[in-house]
Amino acid sequence: MLRIGLTGGMGAGKSTVARILADLGAVIIDSDVIAREVVAPGTEGLAALVEAFGPEILAADGSLDRPALAAKAFADDESRATLNSITHPLVGKRTTELISAAPGDAIVVQDIPLLVENGLAPLMNLVLVVDVDAETRLHRLVEFRGVAEADARARIAAQATDEQRRAVADVLLDNRGEPDAVDGAVRQLWQERLVPFEHNLRTGTPARRKEIRVVPANPEWPVQAQRLIARLWVACGAAASRIDHIGSTSVPDLPAKDVIDLQITVADFAAADGLRDALGAAGFPVRPEVTEDCPRPTPQDPAGTDVSLWTKRYHQNADPGRLANIHVRVAGSPGQEYALLFRDWLRADAEARAEYLEVKRAAEAKAAGLVGPEAMTAYIDVKEPWFAAAYPRMLAWRDR
Repeated sequence: MLRIGLTGGMGAGKSTVARILADLGAVIIDSDVIAREVVAPGTEGLAALVEAFGPEILAADGSLDRPALAAKAFADDESRATLNSITHPLVGKRTTELISAAPGDAIVVQDIPLLVENGLAPLMNLVLVVDVDAETRLHRLVEFRGVAEADARARIAAQATDEQRRAVADVLLDNRGEPDAVDGAVRQLWQERLVPFEHNLRTGTPARRKEIRVVPANPEWPVQAQRLIARLWVACGAAASRIDHIGSTSVPDLPAKDVIDLQITVADFAAADGLRDALGAAGFPVRPEVTEDCPRPTPQDPAGTDVSLWTKRYHQNADPGRLANIHVRVAGSPGQEYALLFRDWLRADAEARAEYLEVKRAAEAKAAGLVGPEAMTAYIDVKEPWFAAAYPRMLAWRDR
């Protein structure tokens, strides 16, 4: 199943987006609803709260008096920690139960107001942020929900900032317009990205574009890479020693194909193969037919002619909205070292960047009109001789 994290500041219209997604067929798991459910009358959660904070937190009908609880639980850090130690495990357990009960082909949308604050973004296949500036949200809370302005400002200030939410957002939904304006954007997102993403994830199919096109440098590429890296760390755990943004999109101001390349460094191929299922579940299915780096600099490089020294495991992102190549290489292997050296050399050498861009343009022209593997072969055939000639220069730069 595909797990989507949905969040946004108070008054952004997150509930509206959740309703649209539910109408389209998503399974909605609302953390606020769960938080109330686990402390309803008769639950172990409510009993634990009463034991910790006293019977004064109960209303006359035996339900939880939330203002009374807040007065005690938020009085100091120790009380807040006690509250969290009771409620968070219960919410997590119930959330897990609901996710497990969803169909295997479901698009599960987890509506989590504090997704950013609780560091949950890397656990999702994709994060959707309903984006509205703070002043507009303040106006909505005061005018339409009847919240006192001072209270509304305090609540907004206690949440993540707009910048912090945007940093984890794979998709930003602008909801500053009329109430129904966001409807079309959500439906388009569903059809063009979420449904194909779920299919690719379930079937282990990488998302790929048919044509090769070099586009202007995007300043968001490094930010997008860091979001993917955070997910990869969750999937890899201690099996990875480092995860790096490599390739052209890691070089500032260098035009490139709109495909992010990332390198996972592992101790050996047993570790690499052990990550296959975890990476697939995280949204990065393997392409088992790709095992060698291509292009290699030259068969006569210092690594010798042993092709196995350039072997890797290769995964790709299943998300059609963010193409990415994941290269899993052994620490100290020629391919692992070459990828990092090439990136660092291009970052440092303006002349090399200019040369490489010319080669990329020529390769793009050679691949024009071709699609799929034929296009990639034509593209690589133009670049490979330049890689071979550039390798000694890279080594000289490294050893200078």
